[in-house]
Amino acid sequence: MQQATSAAAEAHLAPGLPLRAPSYWPFVLPALVVVLAIIIFPWLFTIWMSLHEWKVGSPTTFVGLANYLRLPSDPRFAEAVAHTVIYTALSVLLPLIFGTFAAVVFHAKFPGRGFLRGLFIMPMMATPVAIALVWTMMFHPQLGVLNYLLSLVGLPAQLWVFHPATVIPSLVLVETWQWTPLVMLIVLGGLAAIPTEPYESAQIDGAGIWQVFRYITLPLIMPFLFIAAMIRVIDAVKSFDIIFAITQGGPGSASETINLYLYSVAFIYYDLGYGSAIAVIFFILIVMLAAVLLYLRQRTAWTEIGGGA
Repeated sequence: MQQATSAAAEAHLAPGLPLRAPSYWPFVLPALVVVLAIIIFPWLFTIWMSLHEWKVGSPTTFVGLANYLRLPSDPRFAEAVAHTVIYTALSVLLPLIFGTFAAVVFHAKFPGRGFLRGLFIMPMMATPVAIALVWTMMFHPQLGVLNYLLSLVGLPAQLWVFHPATVIPSLVLVETWQWTPLVMLIVLGGLAAIPTEPYESAQIDGAGIWQVFRYITLPLIMPFLFIAAMIRVIDAVKSFDIIFAITQGGPGSASETINLYLYSVAFIYYDLGYGSAIAVIFFILIVMLAAVLLYLRQRTAWTEIGGGA
């Protein structure tokens, strides 16, 4: 029996004999159906809607690119783009700064370091709606704890999210509080991977704390900071839940980002065609932004201590 089996195997693998390709379709087909149903079809349908004038309760009318041509002349859309840029820039820069500082502090060995690390990452594990409700109470001009803390140091009370000039910085404060721990965890991984030899050499040369950080630590953790920045940029540019739960884009439209304007157009004014056009443009912007960040990440050389981009 074994000889017959081996002979059959040799005959099957003999050169010149055609090999029958295995069929993978029974295994691939379910996943393909799921991808088509969940991802591809909704986007194709969104593109189809963006080419039509479609308001709830009215018949659809094909308008071509009219919805897209309407965007540059829409002042509210331009305002939402500006709010998105400002909110994203601050929501990326501040967590990077504070997260790097926290990572350097928690990388040092001191009693209770593990417990404090766990306590520090708790904001990242909370749900956005719960965070929004807590911070809404803290932002209250009369009853909020933030104005009470300002009064203790002699500073005047602020309107926080209830004034157009301070609403975006206040929302960035919430974003920074929630996502600084994520940057800290990423940078901690980079600090753990740094060899000890450069620090020993710097100690022998008499380098100070700032010099060690500037010329050794910062260049070596730069790849990890870049990854953290990529994650924060993509997450902040499409932020919705925190802003909607706290301000709903207000006061007026002072904190209305592209995501919130899209929601208002599609689900408050029921202009599904124009809302779909905004969704398509917003998706293209996110994809382009992610592609640029990935390109920069691949083009950046991290080879030497003190090496830059």
